This record gives sequence, C-alpha cells and structure tokens, in this order.
Amino acid sequence: MTPATVLVVDDSATKRYLLVSWLSRAGFTVVEAETGGAALDVLRTGGTDIDLVVLDVKLPDMSGFEVCERIKTDPVHGVLPVIHVSAHAVDVVDRTQGLNRGADAYLVEPIEPDELIATSQAVLRYYRARQRAETLAARMLKLAETTLAINSAPTLAALLQAAADGAYGIFGGPTVVVAETAEGEGLAATAMDGPATVRPWTVEHQETAVGSTVRTEQPDAWALVTWPEHEQVAIAASRLRNDRTPVYVAVPASSQSPGFPVLRQLSQAVAAAVEAQRSFDEEHRIAVTLQRSLLQSRLPDVPGLELAVRYEPAGAQTEVGGDFYELTTLDGRLLVAIGDVAGHSLHAATVMAEVRHAVRAYAVEGHPPGAVLQLVNHFMRTVLPTESATLCLFTLDPQTGHIRLASAGHLPPLLHVAGSGATFLSPRGPLLGINAPRPDDLEFTLPPGGTLVLYTDGLIERRDTDIDVGLKALAECAADVDPSLDAFCQRLLVNLAGAEEQADDIAVVALRRSAGQ
Repeated sequence: MTPATVLVVDDSATKRYLLVSWLSRAGFTVVEAETGGAALDVLRTGGTDIDLVVLDVKLPDMSGFEVCERIKTDPVHGVLPVIHVSAHAVDVVDRTQGLNRGADAYLVEPIEPDELIATSQAVLRYYRARQRAETLAARMLKLAETTLAINSAPTLAALLQAAADGAYGIFGGPTVVVAETAEGEGLAATAMDGPATVRPWTVEHQETAVGSTVRTEQPDAWALVTWPEHEQVAIAASRLRNDRTPVYVAVPASSQSPGFPVLRQLSQAVAAAVEAQRSFDEEHRIAVTLQRSLLQSRLPDVPGLELAVRYEPAGAQTEVGGDFYELTTLDGRLLVAIGDVAGHSLHAATVMAEVRHAVRAYAVEGHPPGAVLQLVNHFMRTVLPTESATLCLFTLDPQTGHIRLASAGHLPPLLHVAGSGATFLSPRGPLLGINAPRPDDLEFTLPPGGTLVLYTDGLIERRDTDIDVGLKALAECAADVDPSLDAFCQRLLVNLAGAEEQADDIAVVALRRSAGQ
C-alpha cells in the first residue's frame, strides 16, 4: 500500500484509540482530532499532508455531516476522501444524508478492523486514480501550451527558455533543458523560482539511440539548479537523427508518474522544435555566406569619386533575401547597380546571383543601362519565368559627372547637392520579370560635391508604416552628408534600421563626386 496519512476525528477517547490502533497497525500514519473545529484547524494548518479523513457523525461542536460538507466545499481540501463512522446514526436516513453531503463511505458500528482497513484502502485507491487522471489531464493541457510556445520561439535560446518555463509549470520543480546549436555549442535553460535563464553549458553525452529515453540519475551531473534534498533527477533524452546530439529535459524524479508520459512527450516536442530551428539556422547561415561571397569585398578605385557600400543581412530568425549591388569600371566609366530579388529564402539568394551575373555580362558587352535591363528582363522571363526583381542601374563618367540611369521598379535614388538638400529622382520602369515597354533612360549631371545614394527596401520599409514615411525619414537623415561616406552610410543604417532586429536585408550604395572636379 502506498503510504498515507489519516485524520481520525472522534470525541470518544476509547473509540478514537481503537480506530488509531487499527489504522496504525495497517501502516497508516494517523493524526487525531476530538472535535469538528479541531479537525478543520488541522486541515487549515497542515492539511496538505492528510490523505483521508475518518469522521465520526456525532461530535460535540458540530455534526460530522457539517464537517464533511465544509471539507468538500473547500477549494483546497475538497478532494479529500471522507469516511463516516457512527454508533448512533445508523439508519438509512442517516447514511443517505451522510453520502449526499459528500462522504465517500459510511460505516456503522460495530466496525470490524478489516472492514475499516479495506474501506480506507479502496477509497484511497479510487481517489489516487482520480488524482492521477486529473494531474495527467492538467499536465497535457500545459504540455500543449508549452509546445505552442516553443514552436513560436524566434531563436534557439528563446525556444529553450520557453521549454524550461513550460517544464517548470508542468512539473512544479526545478528544470533544466539542454540542446546544442547548429555550430555545436551547448546551451542550457534553467527554471527555478522565476523566469528561465539561458547560459552556455557543455553536457557529457551518453550513447542515445534515435528516439526518446528516460532515465533516473543523481543530481550531481545536473548541478545547474538546486534540486530538493534527497531528490533524484529524471532525464528525458530525445534524438531525431543519428548525426544530431540529443536534447535533454531534466526534472525532479518525484514529480513523475509511471512511464514518464508527459516528460517523454515534452522532450520529443523540444527535440522537434530544436531540429527545425537548427535547420533554419543552417540554411540562414549558408544563404548569408552565399550572399556575402557574391557581393564585392573590394570597391574599385576611381579618381574623382568617393564610394561606400553597406550590406546588412536580415535578423537571425528571418530568411535571407536577394539584395545585391555591383560597382565596376567599364571603358573608363563607373557602372553602379543595386537590386532586390523577390522572396526570402536560399532560393532567392541563388536567383540574385544569376541576375547579378547577367547584369555584369550584358554591361560588359557595352549596352547602355536601359538596354541592359531589357536583356536581363528577357533572360529572367526565359530562364526564371516565375521570378521577379527590382533593379536600378547607371553609368557615370568620372570626368564630367554625366550619369545615364535606368530603373526597373526600384526605389528612387536620393540625390544630395550642397545648398539644395536631398531630393529623390524619379526614374520609371517596370520591374524585371514583366513584359512591358521601358521608358528612355534618365540622363543628368552629378555636380562636384554631389552625393547619390541607392538602397534597397529594407532600409525604409516597415510592416506597420507607409513607405512614404520611410522615404521622408531617409530624406531627413540625408539632409546633411558626413565628410566620410562610410560614416554617412553607417548613420543611415543606425538611424533608419533601428535597434530592433531587422526583418529584411539592407543594401546601401553611396558615391560622391569630388568637389574639385
């Protein structure tokens, strides 16, 4: 029999002695009370340790029926089973009243010891089964909430934090959740009395097959939290692939029910979410590496011109985009291009590479900007018929400042001239991937000291504001151009992109014609 504590309530010392003796010999721990008020006081002060109440019907201060009713309507102790015993209220009416007012069993004297013990054990079996079912149902509900939280987490650290907070809420004790990043760095989230915290930590992996296992260990190896005294630790390890290390969830062993069903399912949910996050992080890292490898690491040296570029990939939880830029010299002229392929994925980054190389190839053939855009558009419609992109392209003669510019649906370039401030140019043209006529190229002269800025939408667009707000903010920020174009571009990023993790790639290209030209 599972150990249990019984509260015996009877004003007769002799009868109480018998009940206590029988229950004690059967292995129960017994607490005594002489009156109904004393019994309720025991429950108020230490009632969490009581598992069963054996209650006499006739008491000096109140009836046992009233005491039972108060117990059953109490929000804390209402689950306690109550057995009535009586030598006087023995007829059908009394027994019916006792059961109707909440008693779980009704014994009339003379009571045989075996009958009392058997009834107590039967009532406890029922209530414990009910408590296990209710606990499991509550834990499954919290498990569903935790699974939603971990799958909604934007980063691996946030995922582990949500898992540790959820495990603490499910099992009501210290928890540790451990996983490795895509780079093999260990992270541990721990929860005790407040919100979970995440820190680097290295775990010594045991041989674990694909699937999930639960084992019990001493707490020494999991000393990230303070475990209850004399407590062992239940460790659930889940592994989805042979080439991945397991995910671990550690909780107090005493909080577990047979078979560890909830702990096992929680570890499996965490492992699945971690695997998805790892895969996304790997793809994001590959795409960013691809983008950076395709973008120029060194700008051309053009006498009479100062050049600066900035490229910032999207935040870690956002798929990469297809932003790119190109600056190169062709036959004494500077070719400048900036573009953005639609979509956010590794695929968008690969399409960006194809479009960038096409721009360079057609420009090398000597075509003017508008013709280059027409050829690139034909290339995309033939080879990449489902893709679209924006592109702004121009050539600049460093000696005269003459610019010939064409745009395919890209954001308007910003021109800054000392004394005139910052204004947006207005080239027109359909985006790449659409079969539509193109207007003539825009031709103008960049005056000495003038600055031209090209950018992608990540610099100015926000989901919660109109694009005109972003354009206005860019014009205000560029009203004064720093002596250093590098510092100027950095200021645009800091002031316009904001402190929050950006949701889109940002590319900025700035060039300034020397004042002495």
